[in-house]
Amino acid sequence: MTTATRTAAAEAPSRPLWGVFWMVVTGLNFVAVTALVKHVGPRLPAAESAFLRYVLGLVFLAPMIRPMLSAGLDRRALGYFTLRGVAHTLGVMLWFYAMTQIPIAEVTAMNYLSPVYVTLGAALFLGERLAFRRLAAVAAALVGALLILRPGFREISPGHLAMLGTALMFAASYLIAKRMSDLVSPTVIVGMLSVTVTIGLAPFAAMVWVPPTPAELFWLFLVAAFATAGHYTMTLAFRAAPVAVTQPVAFLQLVWATLLGVLVFGEPVDGWVIAGGALIMAAVSFIAWREAKLRRRALTPVHVATKV
Repeated sequence: MTTATRTAAAEAPSRPLWGVFWMVVTGLNFVAVTALVKHVGPRLPAAESAFLRYVLGLVFLAPMIRPMLSAGLDRRALGYFTLRGVAHTLGVMLWFYAMTQIPIAEVTAMNYLSPVYVTLGAALFLGERLAFRRLAAVAAALVGALLILRPGFREISPGHLAMLGTALMFAASYLIAKRMSDLVSPTVIVGMLSVTVTIGLAPFAAMVWVPPTPAELFWLFLVAAFATAGHYTMTLAFRAAPVAVTQPVAFLQLVWATLLGVLVFGEPVDGWVIAGGALIMAAVSFIAWREAKLRRRALTPVHVATKV
Protein backbone atom coordinates (compact mmCIF):
# COMPACT_ATOMS: atom_id res chain seq x y z
CA MET A 1 0.00 0.00 0.00
CA THR A 2 1.51 3.34 -1.02
CA THR A 3 1.74 6.41 1.20
CA ALA A 4 -0.86 8.16 -0.95
CA THR A 5 -3.24 5.24 -0.58
CA ARG A 6 -2.81 5.15 3.19
CA THR A 7 -3.32 8.89 3.39
CA ALA A 8 -6.49 8.67 1.30
CA ALA A 9 -7.76 5.84 3.49
CA ALA A 10 -7.07 7.86 6.61
CA GLU A 11 -8.97 10.85 5.20
CA ALA A 12 -11.96 8.80 4.02
CA PRO A 13 -15.11 9.44 6.07
CA SER A 14 -15.71 6.80 8.73
CA ARG A 15 -19.00 4.91 8.50
CA PRO A 16 -18.91 2.72 11.61
CA LEU A 17 -22.34 1.13 11.11
CA TRP A 18 -21.42 0.01 7.61
CA GLY A 19 -18.06 -1.20 8.91
CA VAL A 20 -19.77 -3.30 11.56
CA PHE A 21 -22.28 -4.60 9.00
CA TRP A 22 -19.61 -5.72 6.54
CA MET A 23 -17.57 -7.33 9.31
CA VAL A 24 -20.66 -9.26 10.43
CA VAL A 25 -21.11 -10.46 6.84
CA THR A 26 -17.41 -11.37 6.76
CA GLY A 27 -17.81 -13.50 9.85
CA LEU A 28 -20.82 -15.27 8.36
CA ASN A 29 -18.86 -16.00 5.18
CA PHE A 30 -16.00 -17.59 7.09
CA VAL A 31 -18.32 -19.55 9.36
CA ALA A 32 -19.88 -20.90 6.17
CA VAL A 33 -16.38 -21.96 5.04
CA THR A 34 -15.78 -23.93 8.25
CA ALA A 35 -19.27 -25.46 8.14
CA LEU A 36 -18.85 -26.66 4.56
CA VAL A 37 -15.41 -28.15 5.22
CA LYS A 38 -16.82 -29.90 8.28
CA HIS A 39 -19.73 -31.15 6.17
CA VAL A 40 -17.42 -32.59 3.51
CA GLY A 41 -15.80 -34.57 6.32
CA PRO A 42 -12.67 -36.73 6.45
CA ARG A 43 -13.33 -39.03 3.47
CA LEU A 44 -11.10 -36.85 1.31
CA PRO A 45 -7.58 -36.39 2.73
CA ALA A 46 -6.82 -32.90 4.03
CA ALA A 47 -4.25 -32.17 1.33
CA GLU A 48 -6.68 -33.16 -1.43
CA SER A 49 -9.57 -31.13 0.01
CA ALA A 50 -7.31 -28.10 0.27
CA PHE A 51 -6.02 -28.59 -3.28
CA LEU A 52 -9.53 -28.89 -4.72
CA ARG A 53 -10.63 -25.76 -2.84
CA TYR A 54 -7.80 -23.78 -4.46
CA VAL A 55 -8.15 -25.30 -7.93
CA LEU A 56 -11.89 -24.61 -7.97
CA GLY A 57 -11.24 -21.11 -6.65
CA LEU A 58 -8.94 -20.20 -9.55
CA VAL A 59 -12.04 -19.09 -11.46
CA PHE A 60 -12.15 -16.06 -9.17
CA LEU A 61 -8.66 -15.00 -10.30
CA ALA A 62 -9.80 -13.81 -13.72
CA PRO A 63 -9.69 -10.07 -12.83
CA MET A 64 -6.13 -10.52 -11.50
CA ILE A 65 -4.58 -12.19 -14.54
CA ARG A 66 -3.62 -9.00 -16.41
CA PRO A 67 -1.98 -7.28 -13.40
CA MET A 68 -0.06 -10.48 -12.62
CA LEU A 69 1.24 -10.84 -16.18
CA SER A 70 2.27 -7.19 -16.40
CA ALA A 71 3.91 -7.02 -12.97
CA GLY A 72 7.39 -7.81 -14.34
CA LEU A 73 8.41 -9.84 -11.30
CA ASP A 74 12.15 -10.05 -10.60
CA ARG A 75 14.04 -12.85 -8.86
CA ARG A 76 13.63 -11.25 -5.44
CA ALA A 77 9.84 -10.98 -5.77
CA LEU A 78 9.58 -14.54 -7.07
CA GLY A 79 11.61 -15.72 -4.09
CA TYR A 80 9.19 -14.02 -1.70
CA PHE A 81 6.22 -15.49 -3.54
CA THR A 82 7.73 -18.97 -3.34
CA LEU A 83 8.53 -18.65 0.37
CA ARG A 84 5.04 -17.38 1.14
CA GLY A 85 3.50 -20.13 -0.96
CA VAL A 86 5.36 -22.78 1.06
CA ALA A 87 4.25 -21.31 4.41
CA HIS A 88 0.63 -20.88 3.33
CA THR A 89 0.49 -24.34 1.75
CA LEU A 90 1.51 -25.93 5.05
CA GLY A 91 -0.96 -23.75 6.96
CA VAL A 92 -3.87 -24.64 4.69
CA MET A 93 -3.19 -28.39 4.91
CA LEU A 94 -2.97 -28.21 8.71
CA TRP A 95 -6.22 -26.22 8.89
CA PHE A 96 -8.13 -28.71 6.74
CA TYR A 97 -6.78 -31.55 8.88
CA ALA A 98 -7.75 -29.80 12.13
CA MET A 99 -11.30 -29.32 10.85
CA THR A 100 -11.71 -33.11 10.73
CA GLN A 101 -10.27 -33.65 14.22
CA ILE A 102 -11.61 -31.03 16.66
CA PRO A 103 -14.84 -29.02 17.08
CA ILE A 104 -15.52 -25.96 14.95
CA ALA A 105 -15.46 -23.65 17.97
CA GLU A 106 -11.94 -24.78 18.90
CA VAL A 107 -10.67 -24.30 15.35
CA THR A 108 -12.18 -20.80 15.28
CA ALA A 109 -10.85 -19.80 18.69
CA MET A 110 -7.32 -21.02 17.97
CA ASN A 111 -7.35 -19.22 14.63
CA TYR A 112 -7.30 -15.97 16.61
CA LEU A 113 -3.67 -16.72 17.51
CA SER A 114 -2.36 -15.76 14.05
CA PRO A 115 -2.32 -11.99 14.73
CA VAL A 116 -0.51 -12.66 18.00
CA TYR A 117 2.19 -14.56 16.15
CA VAL A 118 2.33 -11.70 13.63
CA THR A 119 3.01 -9.25 16.46
CA LEU A 120 5.85 -11.40 17.80
CA GLY A 121 7.23 -12.02 14.31
CA ALA A 122 7.15 -8.31 13.48
CA ALA A 123 9.29 -7.63 16.55
CA LEU A 124 11.74 -10.45 15.79
CA PHE A 125 12.12 -10.09 12.01
CA LEU A 126 10.80 -6.68 10.93
CA GLY A 127 12.25 -4.50 13.66
CA GLU A 128 8.84 -3.61 15.10
CA ARG A 129 9.08 -2.26 18.66
CA LEU A 130 7.34 -4.50 21.19
CA ALA A 131 6.29 -2.09 23.95
CA PHE A 132 5.14 -3.27 27.37
CA ARG A 133 1.42 -2.88 26.57
CA ARG A 134 1.69 -4.97 23.43
CA LEU A 135 3.80 -7.53 25.26
CA ALA A 136 1.13 -7.74 27.97
CA ALA A 137 -1.54 -8.24 25.29
CA VAL A 138 0.51 -11.06 23.75
CA ALA A 139 0.87 -12.68 27.19
CA ALA A 140 -2.91 -12.44 27.70
CA ALA A 141 -3.50 -14.10 24.34
CA LEU A 142 -1.17 -16.96 25.26
CA VAL A 143 -3.09 -17.42 28.50
CA GLY A 144 -6.23 -17.64 26.34
CA ALA A 145 -4.58 -20.40 24.31
CA LEU A 146 -3.79 -22.29 27.51
CA LEU A 147 -7.44 -22.00 28.57
CA ILE A 148 -8.46 -23.62 25.29
CA LEU A 149 -5.86 -26.39 25.38
CA ARG A 150 -5.76 -26.96 29.17
CA PRO A 151 -2.62 -29.17 29.03
CA GLY A 152 -2.55 -31.63 31.90
CA PHE A 153 -6.31 -31.47 32.34
CA ARG A 154 -7.30 -33.04 29.04
CA GLU A 155 -5.65 -34.74 26.10
CA ILE A 156 -4.15 -32.42 23.48
CA SER A 157 -5.09 -34.03 20.18
CA PRO A 158 -3.25 -33.88 16.84
CA GLY A 159 -5.98 -31.46 15.73
CA HIS A 160 -4.97 -28.97 18.41
CA LEU A 161 -1.32 -29.25 17.43
CA ALA A 162 -2.33 -28.77 13.79
CA MET A 163 -4.14 -25.53 14.69
CA LEU A 164 -1.09 -24.22 16.55
CA GLY A 165 0.91 -24.90 13.40
CA THR A 166 -1.80 -23.35 11.22
CA ALA A 167 -1.73 -20.06 13.10
CA LEU A 168 2.08 -20.01 12.95
CA MET A 169 2.21 -20.70 9.20
CA PHE A 170 -0.48 -18.13 8.41
CA ALA A 171 1.38 -15.55 10.51
CA ALA A 172 4.57 -16.26 8.55
CA SER A 173 2.59 -15.89 5.31
CA TYR A 174 1.22 -12.52 6.42
CA LEU A 175 4.64 -11.19 7.47
CA ILE A 176 6.12 -12.14 4.09
CA ALA A 177 3.19 -10.39 2.41
CA LYS A 178 4.00 -7.22 4.37
CA ARG A 179 7.55 -7.39 3.01
CA MET A 180 6.21 -7.82 -0.52
CA SER A 181 3.74 -4.94 -0.26
CA ASP A 182 6.49 -2.46 -1.15
CA LEU A 183 7.43 -4.44 -4.27
CA VAL A 184 4.13 -5.24 -5.99
CA SER A 185 0.45 -4.32 -5.84
CA PRO A 186 -2.03 -6.00 -3.47
CA THR A 187 -3.82 -7.54 -6.46
CA VAL A 188 -0.64 -9.32 -7.56
CA ILE A 189 0.06 -10.47 -3.99
CA VAL A 190 -3.40 -12.02 -3.64
CA GLY A 191 -3.36 -13.59 -7.10
CA MET A 192 0.11 -15.07 -6.76
CA LEU A 193 -0.79 -16.56 -3.39
CA SER A 194 -3.60 -18.56 -4.97
CA VAL A 195 -1.33 -19.73 -7.78
CA THR A 196 1.61 -20.73 -5.56
CA VAL A 197 -0.58 -22.50 -3.00
CA THR A 198 -2.38 -24.45 -5.74
CA ILE A 199 1.00 -25.57 -7.12
CA GLY A 200 2.31 -26.32 -3.64
CA LEU A 201 -0.68 -28.47 -2.71
CA ALA A 202 -0.66 -30.47 -5.95
CA PRO A 203 2.06 -33.03 -5.08
CA PHE A 204 0.64 -33.60 -1.59
CA ALA A 205 -2.83 -34.16 -3.04
CA ALA A 206 -1.46 -36.53 -5.69
CA MET A 207 0.16 -38.74 -3.04
CA VAL A 208 -3.15 -39.33 -1.22
CA TRP A 209 -5.63 -38.89 -4.06
CA VAL A 210 -9.14 -40.26 -3.61
CA PRO A 211 -11.61 -39.73 -6.51
CA PRO A 212 -14.00 -36.99 -5.31
CA THR A 213 -17.73 -37.27 -5.84
CA PRO A 214 -19.66 -34.54 -7.72
CA ALA A 215 -21.25 -33.52 -4.41
CA GLU A 216 -17.84 -33.08 -2.76
CA LEU A 217 -16.66 -30.96 -5.70
CA PHE A 218 -19.78 -28.80 -5.37
CA TRP A 219 -19.27 -28.24 -1.63
CA LEU A 220 -15.60 -27.40 -2.06
CA PHE A 221 -16.44 -24.93 -4.82
CA LEU A 222 -18.80 -23.25 -2.35
CA VAL A 223 -15.91 -23.17 0.15
CA ALA A 224 -13.85 -21.25 -2.41
CA ALA A 225 -16.77 -18.91 -3.16
CA PHE A 226 -17.47 -18.09 0.50
CA ALA A 227 -13.75 -17.63 1.25
CA THR A 228 -13.41 -15.19 -1.66
CA ALA A 229 -16.56 -13.34 -0.60
CA GLY A 230 -15.27 -13.15 2.97
CA HIS A 231 -12.03 -11.48 1.96
CA TYR A 232 -13.93 -9.02 -0.25
CA THR A 233 -16.46 -8.03 2.43
CA MET A 234 -13.60 -7.69 4.93
CA THR A 235 -12.05 -5.14 2.58
CA LEU A 236 -15.35 -3.26 2.47
CA ALA A 237 -15.43 -3.24 6.29
CA PHE A 238 -11.93 -1.75 6.46
CA ARG A 239 -12.86 0.93 3.94
CA ALA A 240 -15.95 1.91 5.92
CA ALA A 241 -14.51 2.13 9.42
CA PRO A 242 -11.24 1.90 11.39
CA VAL A 243 -9.96 -1.51 12.46
CA ALA A 244 -10.54 -0.50 16.09
CA VAL A 245 -14.28 -0.44 15.28
CA THR A 246 -14.50 -3.59 13.17
CA GLN A 247 -12.05 -5.80 15.08
CA PRO A 248 -14.23 -6.64 18.13
CA VAL A 249 -17.10 -7.64 15.81
CA ALA A 250 -14.92 -10.49 14.54
CA PHE A 251 -15.47 -12.23 17.89
CA LEU A 252 -19.04 -12.98 16.79
CA GLN A 253 -17.57 -15.60 14.49
CA LEU A 254 -16.73 -17.72 17.53
CA VAL A 255 -20.31 -17.36 18.81
CA TRP A 256 -21.76 -18.45 15.48
CA ALA A 257 -19.25 -21.29 15.12
CA THR A 258 -20.21 -22.57 18.57
CA LEU A 259 -23.93 -22.43 17.76
CA LEU A 260 -23.29 -24.16 14.44
CA GLY A 261 -21.31 -26.91 16.12
CA VAL A 262 -24.06 -27.50 18.66
CA LEU A 263 -27.11 -27.26 16.38
CA VAL A 264 -25.78 -28.89 13.20
CA PHE A 265 -22.89 -31.16 14.17
CA GLY A 266 -23.86 -32.08 17.73
CA GLU A 267 -20.66 -30.73 19.27
CA PRO A 268 -20.78 -29.85 23.00
CA VAL A 269 -20.30 -26.27 24.22
CA ASP A 270 -16.99 -25.83 26.03
CA GLY A 271 -16.97 -22.73 28.24
CA TRP A 272 -13.18 -22.81 28.49
CA VAL A 273 -12.90 -22.52 24.71
CA ILE A 274 -15.26 -19.53 24.69
CA ALA A 275 -13.36 -17.85 27.52
CA GLY A 276 -9.97 -18.51 25.89
CA GLY A 277 -11.17 -17.28 22.51
CA ALA A 278 -12.61 -14.13 24.10
CA LEU A 279 -9.32 -13.42 25.86
CA ILE A 280 -7.30 -13.89 22.66
CA MET A 281 -9.71 -11.71 20.70
CA ALA A 282 -9.58 -8.97 23.36
CA ALA A 283 -5.78 -9.00 23.18
CA VAL A 284 -5.79 -8.81 19.38
CA SER A 285 -8.32 -5.96 19.48
CA PHE A 286 -6.14 -4.05 21.95
CA ILE A 287 -3.06 -4.46 19.75
CA ALA A 288 -5.01 -3.23 16.70
CA TRP A 289 -6.39 -0.27 18.69
CA ARG A 290 -2.90 0.71 19.86
CA GLU A 291 -1.55 0.61 16.31
CA ALA A 292 -4.44 2.75 15.10
CA LYS A 293 -3.98 5.23 17.96
CA LEU A 294 -0.26 5.54 17.26
CA ARG A 295 -1.08 6.02 13.55
CA ARG A 296 1.45 3.50 12.42
CA ARG A 297 1.32 1.27 9.42
CA ALA A 298 -0.74 -1.57 10.86
CA LEU A 299 1.03 -4.90 11.09
CA THR A 300 -1.57 -6.86 13.03
CA PRO A 301 -4.37 -8.27 10.86
CA VAL A 302 -7.75 -9.41 12.05
CA HIS A 303 -7.75 -13.17 12.47
CA VAL A 304 -9.73 -13.84 9.34
CA ALA A 305 -7.23 -12.01 7.21
CA THR A 306 -5.01 -15.07 7.20
CA LYS A 307 -7.67 -17.69 6.70
CA VAL A 308 -8.00 -20.22 3.85
